[in-house]
Amino acid sequence: MPIAVLGLFEAASLTRFVRASMLEVIPQDFITTARAKGLRERRIVLKHALRNALIPVVTVMALQIPTIFTGAVITEQIFRVPGIGSLLIASIESTDTPVVMAITFVYATLVILFNLIADVVYGFLDPRITYG
Repeated sequence: MPIAVLGLFEAASLTRFVRASMLEVIPQDFITTARAKGLRERRIVLKHALRNALIPVVTVMALQIPTIFTGAVITEQIFRVPGIGSLLIASIESTDTPVVMAITFVYATLVILFNLIADVVYGFLDPRITYG
């Protein structure tokens, strides 16, 4: 149940974002050109539209994945699941500063790591982006 709570919330917002991004890309000129060339609709949607629509989605995902970990703090308290969130709450209550700092550092490292991964994925999705 805790996994469903964390996963479904993020999946719902991500699905809405992918839909909005696809609706923004579909009417663009390069999609019309691909249709005029006679490409199959499946190839147009998967290769051309989805690839361009995923660029902003990757940004949202890079921010959502660390949010899942930080959201686990509340979810663990609600469902009484022992984990890093429960440890953080217990450490705050007992004023165990080194543990609180370590967990905060882990969360900050996750944010930086997933933003770095998003930057690398941008290079795969959009060939115009190069890292020199």
